[in-house]
Amino acid sequence: MLFIIESDYSRFYKFVIKNPLNLTEIHRVKTIGKEDFLTNYFKPQKPVVIEKLIGDWPAFSKWSLDHMKEVAGDKTVPLYDDRPVDYKDGFNEPHAQMKMSEYIDLLKKEPTKYRIFLWNLLKEVPELQNDFKYPDFGIRFLKGLPMLFFGGKDSHTFMHYDIDLANIFHFHFEGQKQCILFDQKQSKYLYKIPYSLITREDIDFCKPDYKKWPALQKAKGFITNLEHGNILYIPEGYWHHMKYITPGFSMSLRAIARNPKNLGKAIYNIIVMRSIDSLMRKLQGQKWIDWKNDYAIKRTLKF
Repeated sequence: MLFIIESDYSRFYKFVIKNPLNLTEIHRVKTIGKEDFLTNYFKPQKPVVIEKLIGDWPAFSKWSLDHMKEVAGDKTVPLYDDRPVDYKDGFNEPHAQMKMSEYIDLLKKEPTKYRIFLWNLLKEVPELQNDFKYPDFGIRFLKGLPMLFFGGKDSHTFMHYDIDLANIFHFHFEGQKQCILFDQKQSKYLYKIPYSLITREDIDFCKPDYKKWPALQKAKGFITNLEHGNILYIPEGYWHHMKYITPGFSMSLRAIARNPKNLGKAIYNIIVMRSIDSLMRKLQGQKWIDWKNDYAIKRTLKF
């Protein structure tokens, strides 16, 4: 049985005031069965927030910033911030490193732009795999790739989509996080950077400047806030922008893209697109980055 919580006016008003984009609040359910998920969300590729599915996981009651500091405090973790892409940066190359214990102390002390991005908990802290299980949603998960994401108050990711266009299940722990999503059909309005997986980095998707980025007014997307224990299903290839309202962290589980078009695009991204971008960075340096940023505007204005 499917339980949908309708948004009340005050909740909708809050989202409109904070996010003037053309965004629809993501459907929320208390819990969901396999058939309901496949029929209502996976097959039509619609996002959904599942609120109360993991209450029986040890992670639900154990996982917190303090717990992560206790079990992984001695691990060196990769950190990222919101600095613009530099031609010298490698693919997903971190901007800094820090001991997990020091990083969590920083999160609690003051706002920081440093985030942990794509940290493989199964590899780094094997004992944590005993705290969760893979839900039965009728699809096959990539079980070697559970990833953790941490962020401080007001830190955020650039608007991006994942290179493999996977189905993503984003489990949130501690604090609150705001998530904005767009499907691939909206790419033409988002000032997408060519040979890349991101939009223009100088766009503030929480407070968009329509005079500077007029095409954003045509984009139709989704928005939600996540709290402890919530799961966000992000369909294949969806653009996503994550902002930490308070310090916190999430875990993502992945399932391979099923749509042949998306699967082909994923192979292209990994083998061809990334190779072209790496080569051009070596040959042209910052000129290549500047050309990409300029072309993102020129291409978007055509629409």
